[in-house]
Amino acid sequence: MDGHFGGVCDDFHFSTRLFLKLDFPTERETVLHFFERLEREFPKMSRLRRRDDGALVLEEDQPGMGPRRWVRLDRRTVRFGFFAPPSLDEIRRLGDVILEHAPYHLTLSPLDTDRLEVVYGFDLEYRGNHDQLVADALMSEHPFGAMLSSDDPDEENKFQAIECQPYFGMALTTTCDLQAYFEIKGRTSTYEVRAQDYENQIISIYLTVRKYFGYTEVRPLTQEQRDLIDIADELGRNRVVPLIVAPLQQAIATRLQ
Repeated sequence: MDGHFGGVCDDFHFSTRLFLKLDFPTERETVLHFFERLEREFPKMSRLRRRDDGALVLEEDQPGMGPRRWVRLDRRTVRFGFFAPPSLDEIRRLGDVILEHAPYHLTLSPLDTDRLEVVYGFDLEYRGNHDQLVADALMSEHPFGAMLSSDDPDEENKFQAIECQPYFGMALTTTCDLQAYFEIKGRTSTYEVRAQDYENQIISIYLTVRKYFGYTEVRPLTQEQRDLIDIADELGRNRVVPLIVAPLQQAIATRLQ
């Protein structure tokens, strides 16, 4: 992945979310058997913790910010992901193992599955106004861009974007059961804009491919996820990277000169 998406941003991360209609069993033995099965497949996934919201998380216990896997069980959601995955094959393998064993250990049924999502996250580091960066890099030639700037040179510094986080989606099938969403998430506060004192923070670009169940024939979750990964991979290469990530990177580089 370093030569793929990991090489076009500061950090790349992947996650999958399976949304259920009913609460899944949370008995101690049931959950432990599921986590122990995952640990046998991925020995470094040995750190188990409970979040304040009650969710259970099993993650790889290793220092630093290198590649690491995780899985999280909520009341009606199974989530898992891979930070800085080394390859697309490793992403697929993680999904295959979890989605093959989750229905058996957690007694999931096709009737219980609501939707499945695959999320690609592209992170870029930038010390400055994230909202203004997005406005300048992606909207300068768009009518919306004129709303976030001033035609009067004397007032140019007075007009600064403080909320510019585009979020839009598109249907990929006529039945709308397959969808894709694109989101840009900045983290600049109005205090930083007012003080002109910025922290070096992450601006994130999220690509989400979502499949709703009940419209087509029932297929194994492993196959559904592999298909979503293929779609996300294509959208990432042909749309997200050239149309969003690259322009933002170029704008950041210009500001650092």
